[in-house]
Amino acid sequence: MIDRLVGINRVSKVVKGGRNFSFAALVVVGDGKGRVGFGTGKAREVPEAIRKATDTAKKKMVRIALREGRTLHHDVEGHYGAGRVVLRSAPAGTGVIAGGPMRAIFETMGVQDVVCKSTGSQNPHNMIKATFDALNRCASPRSVAARRGLKVSDIVARRGDTETKE
Repeated sequence: MIDRLVGINRVSKVVKGGRNFSFAALVVVGDGKGRVGFGTGKAREVPEAIRKATDTAKKKMVRIALREGRTLHHDVEGHYGAGRVVLRSAPAGTGVIAGGPMRAIFETMGVQDVVCKSTGSQNPHNMIKATFDALNRCASPRSVAARRGLKVSDIVARRGDTETKE
């Protein structure tokens, strides 16, 4: 398992005796083979918050279908609140072109070639949730073929075709 700490916030609660500080952690966990999850944790100490966030991320892992084990099958958009992201598949050798929290997701997931753009909210929580929204919309040719009652070769053969059949 690969885990990345995306952010830590110090939050305070004002009480009669002063301020009580606690820490909120945001963690992304992946296996490097297409499974990834994120989690949040809150505690009085930083290590405890990170541990809680990691446990939550491991429980909430999802499998994402990858093309050739290195990129996405198709371009996809996702949003959560004001956070909007565009994920684009890329040719081999491109690398992970993504900012901040999105980079952590793709590195832990094992994606080597992807181009991403974030518009709207720069809040890490919203960016991560928008990215997961987009990833959950990704469909592999196998799943599309099964849904339409076609063969995988019928779906994949059309990927490179630019001419329209009349």
